[in-house]
Amino acid sequence: MDLKASKKLILASASPSRKMLLEHAGVEFEVFVSGVDEAVPPEYDPAQTVECLAERKGEAVFRLRPESTVISADSVVSIDGLILGKPENDEAAKAMLRRLSGRTHEIFTGVCLLSGEQKEVFHSVTQVTFYQLTDEEIGEYVAMGESRGRAGSYGIEGKGVTLVRSICGDYSNIVGLPVAETLRRLRKLKER
Repeated sequence: MDLKASKKLILASASPSRKMLLEHAGVEFEVFVSGVDEAVPPEYDPAQTVECLAERKGEAVFRLRPESTVISADSVVSIDGLILGKPENDEAAKAMLRRLSGRTHEIFTGVCLLSGEQKEVFHSVTQVTFYQLTDEEIGEYVAMGESRGRAGSYGIEGKGVTLVRSICGDYSNIVGLPVAETLRRLRKLKER
């Protein structure tokens, strides 16, 4: 998708997974991290949470780089009406994986696109079903360190793929950015 002829594209995210997804899609961009506060009102549901955080991150970077086009995103894992963020430690990671074991959860990713006077905020949802996991499998996975810094305590683009029985929806959304939808919306945004 040719986005080169327009303003400099900035990814407002420190996520190596989001960076990898855009690189694999052949997009030229630079990374500029917002460092904003990620607290949201406790009554927000997963969709509101990710859209709020994506918009906050994007606007913080856009204020500093208004000549650019900015993509920002935030992802959460949700099950049983709860948002599972990044685990505080290995024990918390094991508890999250036990909750996800043998069940279906949802990955919500909010995206904010900013260019000139245009702004679009949306979210994507993908359902992920895990195999039934033994405590030994969970312990081995957590010991590898891949749970650290990951919403829901796993990364599907790494060894976490072995935990997943099936997905329904956009795979790239699970990794951290619904790339095809984001680039299509970005093109339409710039055509307005």
